[in-house]
Amino acid sequence: MCGRFAITLPVEAMAKLFEAMPANDLPEGPNYNVCPTNPVAAVTGEGGMRRLRALRWGFVPHWYKTLTDGPLLINARADTIATKPAFAEAARRRRCLIPASGFYEWSKAADGARLPWYVRRADGAPMAMAGIWQDWEREGQRLSTCAIVTTEANPAMATIHHRMPVIVERADWPLWLGEAGHGAAVLMRPAAEGVLAVNSNRAAGPGLIAPVAT
Repeated sequence: MCGRFAITLPVEAMAKLFEAMPANDLPEGPNYNVCPTNPVAAVTGEGGMRRLRALRWGFVPHWYKTLTDGPLLINARADTIATKPAFAEAARRRRCLIPASGFYEWSKAADGARLPWYVRRADGAPMAMAGIWQDWEREGQRLSTCAIVTTEANPAMATIHHRMPVIVERADWPLWLGEAGHGAAVLMRPAAEGVLAVNSNRAAGPGLIAPVAT
């Protein structure tokens, strides 16, 4: 799963990287500990253009009467996303990219202690996590929400956790956003070997993503 991530890229830099029009309500950064229910910056493709917009992390199905009417859906599994009633339509029509500097995962030590790790791209570039989004509205309350798509871990990640976010490579952004026709399902796969690097993390602030001396 993916339950925490970091984004250190300024809004202007994200807009330039993704060639997207930025909204004026985007969360300010940097944020080294993005949590579920936080607003996150996401790239959507609408009306033939890309938008960088704020989405609440925590997908709300249209049948929820309140935001807490069911479980908090922060992840959508790639193997079931096309058939799950909560996600199926969004997977076909409303896919997004969620920029991140890296994400966090936890493993369990022999003594039962939870060990945190920070995962980033090995080349140092920002990563684009695959996401889905939709608007939810009830009694005048309107909210745009999203979930991060996850898949089975690649061999490097499998030593920490059995799942990981789907990382979309730059050349595949148009396909995931629906700009390059159909067939985005093939992108929901583990990252290739060598794409990601794993570091231990720290308690708070920039130290969360500092590499560990070896």
